[in-house]
Amino acid sequence: MGAPPSLPPLPGGRARPTDAVREFIDTARARGRTLTGHHHHNHVLPLTATAARRWGRPEGTPATVRTWRPEALPVVIRTWPDEAGVLRAVEGHLPNTPVCLFADDGCLVLSHVEGVPLSAVHPDDTPVDARRVDEAVGQLALLTRVRRENLPALPPSWPHNRDSQGFLRTLAHLADQQIRLPGRPEFGGLFAALGLPDDALARFADRVPAMTRRPYSLLHTDLHRGNLILPDPEGTGLACVDWELAGYGDPLHDLATHLVRMRYPAHQRDDVVEAWARAMEAVRPAAVAGLAKDLRHYVDFERAQSVYPDVMRAAHPLAGTDDEDGLRRATAAVHDALLSAAQPLRLRDVPEPAQIEGILYRWRAARPKPADGGGPRVLRALRWRADRRLSEHPDFPAASVGLALLEEGAAPANRVFKGTAHLNTVVRVPGVDYPVVVRRKVAGLVRREPSFLSEHAVLRAIERSGAEVAAPRVLALGSSYRGDPFAIHTYVGHRDIDQPPSHPVHGLLPHEADRLVDQLHAMTRVDYEQVDPAAGEGGFHRWLREQLVLMVAELPDESQQAARLLGLPGADRLREILARHEVSHRTPALLHGDLNPWNLVRRSDRLALTIIDWEMAVVGDPLYELVRHMHLTPTLPEIRDRMFRRWESLLPAASTTGWREDWRVYRWIELVRSAYVDLDRLVTGAGLDAPNVRRAVDSYAMTLIAATGSLGLTPRPTTGPDFDEPSGVGGVVPGG
Repeated sequence: MGAPPSLPPLPGGRARPTDAVREFIDTARARGRTLTGHHHHNHVLPLTATAARRWGRPEGTPATVRTWRPEALPVVIRTWPDEAGVLRAVEGHLPNTPVCLFADDGCLVLSHVEGVPLSAVHPDDTPVDARRVDEAVGQLALLTRVRRENLPALPPSWPHNRDSQGFLRTLAHLADQQIRLPGRPEFGGLFAALGLPDDALARFADRVPAMTRRPYSLLHTDLHRGNLILPDPEGTGLACVDWELAGYGDPLHDLATHLVRMRYPAHQRDDVVEAWARAMEAVRPAAVAGLAKDLRHYVDFERAQSVYPDVMRAAHPLAGTDDEDGLRRATAAVHDALLSAAQPLRLRDVPEPAQIEGILYRWRAARPKPADGGGPRVLRALRWRADRRLSEHPDFPAASVGLALLEEGAAPANRVFKGTAHLNTVVRVPGVDYPVVVRRKVAGLVRREPSFLSEHAVLRAIERSGAEVAAPRVLALGSSYRGDPFAIHTYVGHRDIDQPPSHPVHGLLPHEADRLVDQLHAMTRVDYEQVDPAAGEGGFHRWLREQLVLMVAELPDESQQAARLLGLPGADRLREILARHEVSHRTPALLHGDLNPWNLVRRSDRLALTIIDWEMAVVGDPLYELVRHMHLTPTLPEIRDRMFRRWESLLPAASTTGWREDWRVYRWIELVRSAYVDLDRLVTGAGLDAPNVRRAVDSYAMTLIAATGSLGLTPRPTTGPDFDEPSGVGGVVPGG
């Protein structure tokens, strides 16, 4: 008896389920052999007599009922929601490909491909037989025969045929939209803590270079060892399964995903590329054009976008558990993912495994336990150890500290800020009516300009002085999981902590300039001997220039070599040049030491600005503080003059004497310092994600000219890939 006539299809080619179809699907889900993948449950069951007649297949033939896992993480790029339409287009072009028997929302019935996955014969990271490699890349070549008009409709914004650059940019934006953004509510804070900027994929898309134009074709995009089936382990005829991620575009993308996801050993990759080129030249020679130049861009993309699914997959099983072995495995997986993505995403500071483990520990502790059923978080303060250097703050008891650490792990991405030296997480603590920030030092940081005073001691001294200095209060100091140190400060941004803080990145407004000088005046009233009892002994200027000489002497060899090539003197010669100038003695005061715009937070009251990040504080000449601020911040001549006039009128004469002759000496020292520090950042890549650092190095050519001129030297040419034309004010004071 023949198969019954087909029912009218649903929109998009989906068939209407009959009672027999529905019964087979329900039976397969209840009693079939179940294979669970990342995104689907696959239930394998022999066709019943009724189902076999319905689809014109022999009774007892295995079929696969494929159902979507609603709890699956958003970890893949999808071009089409219609896998059935892709399978219909592929049918007849590739041998042994599953045939779609039925498609409904969230459910497919496919002919089952018997056999074993290639991963069972050749595990990951082991070589694959040359015969199997030829078969696998041959499957990719055969996809060029599938006609575009037989495939489902592409999204309206899809790039035009042969636009390889546009296709790769589209992929980067799709990864951002379909992977990072959907994962952001749960994992965004984790991404930020690990140093993955929100705009990393968008910036990758912007950097995609011009590429050779290649004709588009159907792509599988997920051809790894588990999706290649050997119907006969001893014979030929690899079958491709799992077509849900199929796309349409540059065939080189399919080769790149295959290379990365197959996990070939390094020594075999060139052979695979050559095999792919041979197979493709036989059917679509134009697809091989530009292979040697462009393949790396697609491989870079695969490594770049994979960091997000890899982090999510590693972290997700940890939620609410106490599995220490799982935590260690997740740490290793995340570290590997970050290292792989570091170059294509230009991640400058990949956290060390110990730091990653602490971040994952806090993230999992803030998630509901499985027994909670995904309900509201159970507030349980995390254990921590107090640092005896700081007594308990009366406004923030120990219980509040533990709750703040718990909230740290739950913070969304927009409340996590990674600076050059600290990871800052803004949280609200139950029972505390103001937000706080949890600060942790970035592990492995190499800072060319060292800290001399303890930040917590400086902030406590300011608080106790009663001076009208708008600075955070330090509330707690201690260590948490595995001795990871932290500090908790009051938060000084918007009361609505979901609004980012505002910084005077383009320079101070007149009233802000006045209020900053007022605070510098107030700082002269802080008892600096609380934090540095020996301060004031010896000359600050001599100490400052010797610190600069020591910094230059301790630069790594590659930075010192670059300095010599650009005409900057070595440490001994620099000491001789700097010794030509002296300055007047002024009464010392507590100095912030790093008043760049990102360390100034705008506020709406009469104080106008809050000063944050006091880890560079020193005791020294008040003139130096003002001049360094003008060096680090775009400062118009009229604002500079306004600040100097107000500063001279407010501070006592002993703090300002001789400033008109001396301020250029400090400006000269800061220009020279920037020439070495910014060059070292360009050479080593350290801290380039921080906005103040990025702006400084973007204008390096201008800084070098000013510094060498101040030293009485002639700069050498700075053309080359690392020395762009100046694009902003950077470290030079306009009109100075």
